[in-house]
Amino acid sequence: MLEPAVLVSFVPAVLAIVATPGPDSIYTLTQSLREGRTAGIVAGAGTATGVLVHTAAAVVGLAALLRTTPDAYLVVTYIGAAYLMYLGVQLIRAEGTFELRDSIAGETRSLARSYRQAVTINVSNPQVALFVLAFFPQFVPPAANAPAQLSLLGAVYAGVSLLYLVIVATFAGRARHFLLESDRSRRAIRYLSGSVLIAFGLRLAASGAAIA
Repeated sequence: MLEPAVLVSFVPAVLAIVATPGPDSIYTLTQSLREGRTAGIVAGAGTATGVLVHTAAAVVGLAALLRTTPDAYLVVTYIGAAYLMYLGVQLIRAEGTFELRDSIAGETRSLARSYRQAVTINVSNPQVALFVLAFFPQFVPPAANAPAQLSLLGAVYAGVSLLYLVIVATFAGRARHFLLESDRSRRAIRYLSGSVLIAFGLRLAASGAAIA
């Protein structure tokens, strides 16, 4: 079990990181505007799943491999960057993406796509892996079972991430009918959302190029 003192210091620190705008929160926001609150929440669950994957990787040492093997880090970095830019371009090109729809046809498939893409965005970002590897050990007492403590911290991190993204999805889901009233506003949101995802992809690629 995590000691209360660890949680008191860990949760606010993680919340500050989670609340910083990034690809995960932008994707959740986009899906909430695009498909509604449920799609945003599902995307948030995908992000939380990605956090658990990174935690598991840190426990078994894969994150350490990324940190010590520049070529592996670069490969994952460029894959993640390319995926973000791909999603951004697809969003910009997709006419009618933010149309308000009352039909539930294809909803299950859409939700599955939201979850899958959110997992991919998070897992393919090596900066998350390095964050887990560098940040979590600070909250593991010397006498503690390190793998167990890291796993618990990962679960807390995933839970905080999901809670924050549910809030984002809820607000965006409620605002979508107001924001998407006109063709002009829908087009502006489509271009803005796609451009932000592309920008995050370029920034991730630049971070990889900086260490190459």
